[in-house]
Amino acid sequence: MLDTTTATIERRPFESLGHANHGWLNARHHFSFANYYDPERMSWGAIRVWNDDEIAANSGFPPHPHRDMEIITYVRSGAITHQDSMGNQGRTGAGDVQVMSAGTGVRHAEYNLEGETTTLFQIWIEPRSAGGAPSWGAKPFPKGDRSGRFVTLASGFAEDADALPIRADARVMGATLRAGESVTHTVGANRHAYLVAATGALTLAGLDTTVRLSTRDGAALSGGQSVTITADEDAEIVLVDSE
Repeated sequence: MLDTTTATIERRPFESLGHANHGWLNARHHFSFANYYDPERMSWGAIRVWNDDEIAANSGFPPHPHRDMEIITYVRSGAITHQDSMGNQGRTGAGDVQVMSAGTGVRHAEYNLEGETTTLFQIWIEPRSAGGAPSWGAKPFPKGDRSGRFVTLASGFAEDADALPIRADARVMGATLRAGESVTHTVGANRHAYLVAATGALTLAGLDTTVRLSTRDGAALSGGQSVTITADEDAEIVLVDSE
């Protein structure tokens, strides 16, 4: 039975997010990141970073290091080209996903080689244990396959064989809803979920709480509740469920 004594839905409006505009990069931060610090938004369970990035054409992140973090990139428009110190290189287009397990350490670069701005979510999840050889992978996820339902895009659970593997007790899921359609997600006791409306508008109903999200708003969902997500207009959703 779910423990519903402290279940909450906390809306985080897009306008309230951390903001850094570097010219080539216009970024919003759902959690404390770089020069943005908010002690109330340090992490949500194992979810450490959720950045909403706009990367100008023919620019990007030069090579830099990471370790002991699961880094998931969900491309919303345009494309991102990945290069890393393991010799991997690949282009991930809109609606598709790439994951990098930083493990004991890796250097990577992420470039927008397109003639248009690329928009994406970059999500960092803490791994279940430190270390391990670094790895990278990418996969297309047609939006039509997600129509009216959640599809698991990346997962740390063996039963999600069609998802990209990550080394965390977490799932990254996506759904597309037409106006009026609904999906339900149950957040287990002692787990955490975070949801962003990539496009469109949503109404979230859980227990005694109803929250409306506009495009690029986030919502932190505490464990021990089932949340019904209804599209007030055609919407694209990304949700992470973690320990």
